Amino acid sequence: MRRMARWALSGALLTAAVAGPLSTPAHSAPASLYAPSALVFTTGHGETAMTATPERAVTLNCAYTTSGTHPDPRQACAELDRVNGDLGRLATLRGNEAGRPCTKEYRPVVVTIQGAWRGTRVNYEHTFANSCIKETQGAAAFAF
Repeated sequence: MRRMARWALSGALLTAAVAGPLSTPAHSAPASLYAPSALVFTTGHGETAMTATPERAVTLNCAYTTSGTHPDPRQACAELDRVNGDLGRLATLRGNEAGRPCTKEYRPVVVTIQGAWRGTRVNYEHTFANSCIKETQGAAAFAF
């Protein structure tokens, strides 16, 4: 009888040792070694994102490979890397290097960027005086 009790106890301990870790919730490993960089860009006419009429939205993923619905995801990710994620610098990144003249018409265009950049949550909004200024002074990331 003692022998049977010892086998039963050994079996119970072995079962607990093997199945115990399997019954606890496993922590999911990250899908990649790179911090997430997935952004949603929107644009619309209006002075703020709250009052703007949305016109277009694109996605941009700058993790290990670039992807998304942005027309030029490689260039957009390169510009974000160039400013080291400082989204405020994107609005004046080019500074009208093409020398294209713009009218002084005030028809505001607001651009928003929301998502995560290198693992940090971002929520950015910038208003340009008109579309021409957005295209000539703003980064190519805003050209969508």
